[in-house]
Amino acid sequence: MTPAATIPAVTIPAVLARDLRKSFGSVEVLRGISLEVKPGEVFGIIGPSGSGKSTFLRCLNSLETVDGGDLYVNGEFVGHRFRDGRLHELSDRELSAQRMRTGMVFQRFNLFAHMTALENVVRGPVVVKQTPRIEAEAEGRRLLDLVGLKGLYERYPVQLSGGQQQRVAIARAMAMQPDILLFDEPTSALDPELVDEVLETIRQLARDGRTMVVVTHELAFARDVCDRVAFMEQGQLVECAPAAELFANPQMPRTRDFLQRLNSTNPARQ
Repeated sequence: MTPAATIPAVTIPAVLARDLRKSFGSVEVLRGISLEVKPGEVFGIIGPSGSGKSTFLRCLNSLETVDGGDLYVNGEFVGHRFRDGRLHELSDRELSAQRMRTGMVFQRFNLFAHMTALENVVRGPVVVKQTPRIEAEAEGRRLLDLVGLKGLYERYPVQLSGGQQQRVAIARAMAMQPDILLFDEPTSALDPELVDEVLETIRQLARDGRTMVVVTHELAFARDVCDRVAFMEQGQLVECAPAAELFANPQMPRTRDFLQRLNSTNPARQ
């Protein structure tokens, strides 16, 4: 895996993948993914389960290593440095610093059960970034207010609904001040009546101009909020287009078939 030449600063995308490949044993999960996400863009990824969507996000956040191709976040080669004509893996400290540039929101909230909402949000800045606690707590309250949880700072996860827990997770990701927010099917673990409150939080972040990559099965959300949407299947990028265009007039037969099938079985997502 040899990185391409340095990208000129004036054209640096938030994410750039070139022929990205990833396998687990003999199973090739990502089969030559090439795409670009622009700064300030909300980029949606849809597709059937097992198509490689979540694996792609995990590669962006260095939770998985790639086996081939190039992957850049804000012009920085993910997981490696290219020095003296050779590829060098990042040290654990360098990898942690790089990972902080992307904030990950998982399907299941992964909150610390023994910590309050506020402590879940401030732990990262205090422990990892050495932010003074008084400063971290003030910012934590601001972020919890931003996601609609004002006054719930001292609640424990068990005292919160699933939608509220996911919004704590969003605030926690934002507390690390990442350049890019990554959402891995953020509503899939929620009861249907709780989905809208989480989607509205993400909509607000989109209105604020944050760069986001969102893996989702919520088609109406992807159509209305995302700037562009990619359809993946069997580890390949089948089609990528502006959201309105992809949903109104998909060019690839497989994309049309997927949208028709999902819409017919889940009319509420249309």
